[in-house]
Amino acid sequence: MLDIKFVIENPEIVMQNIRNKFQDEKLPLVDEVLELDGKNRAIKQEVEGLRAERNKLSKQIGVLMGQGKKDEAEEIKKQVSANADRVTSLSEEEKDVEERIRKIMMTIPNIIDPSVPIGRDDSENVEVERFGEPVVPDFEIPYHTEIMERFNGIDLDSARRVAGNGFYYLMGDIARLHSAVISYARDFMIDRGFTYCVPPFMIRSDVVTGVMSFAEMDAMMYKIEGEDLYLIGTSEHSMIGKFIDTINKEENLPYTLTSYSPCFRKEKGAHGIEERGVYRIHQFEKQEMIVVCKPEDSMMWFDKLWQNTVDLFRSLDIPVRTLECCSGDLADLKVKSVDVEAWSPRQKKYFEVGSCSNLGDAQARRLRIRVAGPTGKYFAHTLNNTVVAPPRMLIAFLENNLNADGSVNIPKALQPYMGGKTVLK
Repeated sequence: MLDIKFVIENPEIVMQNIRNKFQDEKLPLVDEVLELDGKNRAIKQEVEGLRAERNKLSKQIGVLMGQGKKDEAEEIKKQVSANADRVTSLSEEEKDVEERIRKIMMTIPNIIDPSVPIGRDDSENVEVERFGEPVVPDFEIPYHTEIMERFNGIDLDSARRVAGNGFYYLMGDIARLHSAVISYARDFMIDRGFTYCVPPFMIRSDVVTGVMSFAEMDAMMYKIEGEDLYLIGTSEHSMIGKFIDTINKEENLPYTLTSYSPCFRKEKGAHGIEERGVYRIHQFEKQEMIVVCKPEDSMMWFDKLWQNTVDLFRSLDIPVRTLECCSGDLADLKVKSVDVEAWSPRQKKYFEVGSCSNLGDAQARRLRIRVAGPTGKYFAHTLNNTVVAPPRMLIAFLENNLNADGSVNIPKALQPYMGGKTVLK
């Protein structure tokens, strides 16, 4: 969410940013919020004048009563009462105007970084760099569920009967591999100086609206019926929410946290939810990383975060690339975002396995996450990035470590988490 002062002083910048995100339908919101802000200022000014007049009249009443001029005092009392009624009416109007301003401000997109490429959707995202040599073996790579089924490692039919499409049972070595990847990712991030955390898996509505846009909320979140609680779509939500309504000492920054959680998503409007597989599903587990830092440090941390994911995948012999998200592919709160994509030998292309985002002070402003510095208080910057999200990551792992005989190599880094196994047969 932008600072309304910035919008008032820079309406053209805000409108051009909306155009750059190809959201022209939101352009009228800028004029509307400017008009509402003017109205709000006028209300406040009138209320202030009425209260000053009340104080003045109250003193006159005391003088008149002292002089025995009761009738005159009663007339002034009527005026004071009328002013009080007007103040009450204006206060209600003020609340309504401020709520309308708040809703609009939460809809106007954040200002994107100048380095972000301008494009309409994800088809115009830009490849930045490749890490590792993508290989296509001289034998056929089966679909990922076929590989898992050879190990009796997945049961989609039972899951469909129990919960419907978009769910799964992982079994045996494949389930163990899933847990091993999560445990390895946890220790990988701890070794990089991040504090490990297991957060709440449900959050209140004020946290939900603090960490994401209304459109994202509608497309992703499951609401608990009869409760002010939502199942998290990613642990980033509850991890950033941890700092709601806090004033943090500047010398304690940055906060660098890595968290484990299950994740639950509607995947509303998603293609492929009916497909056999575990690429796009309603339930999965994830290791996440978040940073709360000073504004001047956020771009440095942005580069560190996506590099962590690249390094983890490379340690498991999986080629990856980074893809810069264009303006039209950025969620409204994001300043800049990079996707990490893993190589799929079967598809002969890369596919998304993680996303790194810098949100500037947008989440901090919504959640009131402030920093106390030597020159006063200011809003922190927040960032998040996927460390690893199996079972999607298992697709890349199995395809890139599959042998012609159907066995799967276990990279050295993962072997301690698999009981010392070097290969799955």
